[in-house]
Amino acid sequence: MRVALLQLSVGEDPAANLKTTLSLVNDAAADGATLICTPEVTNCISQSRERQRAVLSRQDNDPTLAAMRRAAKENDVWIALGSLALKTGDPDGRFANRSFLISDQGEIVAEYDKIHMFDVQVSATEHFRESAGYRPGERAVLARMPQAALGLTVCYDLRFPHLYRLLAQAGADILLVPAAFLRTTGAAHWEPLLRARAIETGCFVIAAAQTGDHVTIPDDPSKPAGAPRQTFGHSMVVNPWGEVILDMGTATGIATVDLDLGEVAQARSRVPSLSHDRPFAGP
Repeated sequence: MRVALLQLSVGEDPAANLKTTLSLVNDAAADGATLICTPEVTNCISQSRERQRAVLSRQDNDPTLAAMRRAAKENDVWIALGSLALKTGDPDGRFANRSFLISDQGEIVAEYDKIHMFDVQVSATEHFRESAGYRPGERAVLARMPQAALGLTVCYDLRFPHLYRLLAQAGADILLVPAAFLRTTGAAHWEPLLRARAIETGCFVIAAAQTGDHVTIPDDPSKPAGAPRQTFGHSMVVNPWGEVILDMGTATGIATVDLDLGEVAQARSRVPSLSHDRPFAGP
């Protein structure tokens, strides 16, 4: 199974981001990819809620989703659209951070809303409250394509191992972790967490990521732009034994890897921990 990862550095203009993404999707398909994976918030990264309200769309008329569905059908390839920032009908105006698995016929096979919200203060200058702008999801999602079953997750979900164990025990062969990880936390935690999720579950882990500096246009044009959001890059693929078989570094672009899905059963037969759960009392 040939998988392509797209490492992007998107800005606040969904139309401009889409042009770049589509070009990479077409190139990846031409290279024989069966599944193409994009990062979290493929359509728009912004730290301005006003800007998001101005440029984002609802799912039923989102240009990025429509274009990706066409591209999947035209190229006869499956696309794991890492996530899109989308408007919703929520009374409080919060957005959805929603992943999609799109078939080679352009059909939406599965949708997943990011469950765990990135509400953190990493340092005196880096603090985020994702739940103020995004509505958390409430349901784990396992999606199936002909070659494999995929567990859908997004970025900060990575820190909650029970989600991945549940997906693996439900039949996942591959765990998707599209991300826009910060440089600060990425340098410390990205690779160890991805490897741990693979080791614990005996799954392939595929993590397409954002990279670079993402400049926000200020709501008030008379004011200077704030410090850009900086993402870590290093899109990765980890095999079921916990070995990193792809690390894209920090440059934008495409990387392709061929997966032997037989490695899933092999790893689980060597250490069958998914079947060794035991009930226990809490402390």
